[in-house]
Amino acid sequence: MTTSSGSGDELRRLAADKFGWSHLRDEQLEAMEQVMAGHDVLAVLPTGAGKSAIYQVPALLLDGPTVVVSPLIALQNDQVEGIGDSRAPDAVVVNSTQRDDERRDAWDAVRRGSAEYVFLSPEQLADDDRVDALAAIGVSLFVVDEAHCVSAWGHDFRPDYLRLGRVVDRLGHPRVVALTATAAPPVRRDIATRLGLRDHREVVASFDRPNLRLAVERSTDDAGKRAAVTAAVRARTADPATRRGLVYVASRKDAERYAGELAGVGARVAAYHAGMSAADRERVHRDFLADEVDVVVATSAFGMGIDKPDVRFVLHASVPDSLDSYYQQIGRAGRDGEPADATLFYRPEDLDLQKFLTARRAPEDTLREVATALDRQDRPRRPAELADEVEASPARRTRAVNLLEEVGAVTTDASGRIDTAPGRTPEQAVEQAVDAAEAQQELVRSRIGMVRRYAETTGCRRQELLGYFGEQLPDPCGNCDTCDAGTARRRSPGTDEFPVDSTVHHPHWGAGVIMSTEEDRVTVLFDEVGYKTLSLPDIREHNLLSHEKPHP
Repeated sequence: MTTSSGSGDELRRLAADKFGWSHLRDEQLEAMEQVMAGHDVLAVLPTGAGKSAIYQVPALLLDGPTVVVSPLIALQNDQVEGIGDSRAPDAVVVNSTQRDDERRDAWDAVRRGSAEYVFLSPEQLADDDRVDALAAIGVSLFVVDEAHCVSAWGHDFRPDYLRLGRVVDRLGHPRVVALTATAAPPVRRDIATRLGLRDHREVVASFDRPNLRLAVERSTDDAGKRAAVTAAVRARTADPATRRGLVYVASRKDAERYAGELAGVGARVAAYHAGMSAADRERVHRDFLADEVDVVVATSAFGMGIDKPDVRFVLHASVPDSLDSYYQQIGRAGRDGEPADATLFYRPEDLDLQKFLTARRAPEDTLREVATALDRQDRPRRPAELADEVEASPARRTRAVNLLEEVGAVTTDASGRIDTAPGRTPEQAVEQAVDAAEAQQELVRSRIGMVRRYAETTGCRRQELLGYFGEQLPDPCGNCDTCDAGTARRRSPGTDEFPVDSTVHHPHWGAGVIMSTEEDRVTVLFDEVGYKTLSLPDIREHNLLSHEKPHP
């Protein structure tokens, strides 16, 4: 391979010759050109828009292997198989399901240069020896798939993703490509900060999926909601043109229960949740893609990386934890551009269940053990070295280190070693980390409040959903239940006082970002307390928002 300027014509030629892609979308090509110009890139493209092409094509023009960090083994395998079906160089995967000899062969292929792409989970990169091996090889491109997992704001946050910025530094900061289908402006800022993106460019496509019909069906009790969900699936599966779809539920128990009820009315259905064996989950995944199963009833564990164009409906039998995850899940419908349904079955009491399910108390005992262990040592250490002194799972230990680092109680050097910062006792460090975790919980609760607002609005539902992501839609969409009911109205673009994505300050809630504006109100995402909707008359009367930072 030789490094090239990567002109648009050359990128198109490689895409066609090596992968069989005769056409590149404007956003794909723009992101590729920015990579070849030497920039880090954050690309936010909807599900099915071909995000993988953004790194697969430029990788052919850069010397050195491409590391792709991907969160699910099934997703890694799908991507490797896709590359294997092309005329591109080989791709290998390294994960915990492989035998020792398989992992050894994969690494040998990367060292020899016969494999251009190596797929790893973020947990694999917690292994310092593995990072050192990659640094010695010389990585040319570092790709973070499902990059919203980097952000504490992201709807699928994973602790090991927070360490990836350090990994990038230890690899000499090769060009970084961060990919996601869902990232509101605050999440994009968080991704850029936590990955340490340098001189980066953002390529953000519209969040609008006009072929999806948005609707909410409200129930007063659980039995009524369950009957409505079953009836909705039964009606759709009776028609061969609309029978394939997904039903999202809040718990493993509900996945099994709904699957049983739907099987009882003749649906070809399977349950999917994290409590199933890996082999059973893989079987459901395979059967759905092969049209041997029409409907999958699943927790949020299912769907990441699903590449099935003819999903005609996505139903939510309970409220999701955020509009971020809701948008990503409904994005699995209608990827062929044909009409599809996205219906939320809503009962206000279900919001309390989501608050319970998303509650994450700070790991106080682990925080104390980590802070104490680091304090009594006189040298920086690798995070893995704490395993002998801290009785906790690797994920819990990593979360504790991340929280301590977030409040400045722990520092990490260029080699990935951690040490205590001077000036505070372990007790003080733990107290500050617990406060930070509680602040994060406040943000999570505010996102659930935005789900309530979406579910209960009488305005255009698409306007509400897009506004959450900072995208304005002045006119009603004409393809949602509130538009059908005649209650949707044209939205005023607001005023020039508070433009979308501008930074503001509130005397009590601190710094925030304007997410959407209407004639009489604005929605602000505050760093400390999350989403708040404020009346413009109240803002003006009491001088509640300013664009100037307050004096210390």
